[in-house]
Amino acid sequence: MMYYRAPVAAASANSDSSCSITWGWHYDTHVPTSRQISSEPLERIVKLVSRSAVVIFSRSSCCMCHAVKRLFCGMGVNATVYELDQDPFLGKEIERALLNLLGDYSKTSVPVVFIGGKLVGAMDRVMGSHINGTLVPLLKEAGALWL
Repeated sequence: MMYYRAPVAAASANSDSSCSITWGWHYDTHVPTSRQISSEPLERIVKLVSRSAVVIFSRSSCCMCHAVKRLFCGMGVNATVYELDQDPFLGKEIERALLNLLGDYSKTSVPVVFIGGKLVGAMDRVMGSHINGTLVPLLKEAGALWL
């Protein structure tokens, strides 16, 4: 069997109020074939979001993705970040599946945030929730915030 790597980043707040992204690698036991790539993205998303309280699908060069990651990091949330542009096998397929999940209201496919396994949405939905005060209770309910 062969292994392939897909980067996984976890944002963590340091004691000096700065944030850092620490990288790890996720190993699967097979390299997907072209037939598997077309059927896997939604299943892959479900598997990825079930592993952490807060999951952010991102592109490393996206400024809105950076802003969302900084928001959660500044709140002390240890979000799991999946940089889709760093996954050569399923990144583009997952991004297309995320765009389909978001529906017609979103013209951009990233960032996409899941909290407690539930789709919150793109940047506009996350910031709207933060502004109207519903983001913190959602994070507490998911176990991502303790205070």
